[in-house]
Amino acid sequence: MTMRIAVAGKGGTGKTPLAALLVRYLMEEKKGKDILTVDADANANLNEALGLEVEETVSSILEDTKDPKAVPSGMTKDVFVEYRLSRAMVEEDVFDLLVMGNPEGPGCYCYPNDLLKKYLETLSKNYDYMIIDNEAGLEHLSRRLLPMVDLLLVTSDATARGIRSAGRVKDIVEKVNLEVAKMGLVISRSRDGEAQALQEEINKSGLELMGEIGHDSQVAEYDLNGRPLLSLPDDSRAVQDTRKLFQSINF
Repeated sequence: MTMRIAVAGKGGTGKTPLAALLVRYLMEEKKGKDILTVDADANANLNEALGLEVEETVSSILEDTKDPKAVPSGMTKDVFVEYRLSRAMVEEDVFDLLVMGNPEGPGCYCYPNDLLKKYLETLSKNYDYMIIDNEAGLEHLSRRLLPMVDLLLVTSDATARGIRSAGRVKDIVEKVNLEVAKMGLVISRSRDGEAQALQEEINKSGLELMGEIGHDSQVAEYDLNGRPLLSLPDDSRAVQDTRKLFQSINF
């Protein structure tokens, strides 16, 4: 049974670092398990946090399906899309990555989206864990590209405005009737006492506070220099705090 874990939140709230460090945690603590990571954020940079290069995205494949000449003679569109999607997968020893890419252009995408949904459902069955790095609008999830999510982690910085934005993600989930088994709030880049000071806003958001990721200058340094977060040292504050968070969730 595949466990589907999604991370969502507005830009700058530590969403992608949380997803990358979740991959690291699973690699270390769930040895032998297969992991699929999906970057569903239009501002895709999870590959950089994981230290990978990406040559093709799902959105570019779907765009090509609008051109009849793009599909080779004698090949059905279904086979063409599945072939291209398999090529777009970045495969590593312990985890694989699929990047959704930029928002789709004008025109009808119903048919290719149906193919993508079918492909993702089939693909996810080959993995023990599926991690989806989403944008705040949850576009791909709201289009039902996945049947359900076992755990949704909503990120916020340590500000009242950030907590309110996280609360709106919860509202989106409820509005579009997403099937989410469990959902919680993660505050990132916090300093001592900040989460406690925000307790009233957290209560208003309706989200359970699952954990805090303290401010870590090493994460900023790695981002600045383009170094993968998977190579952060074990004594990194972010590594230690995320490990504590994930252990408390008990995947």
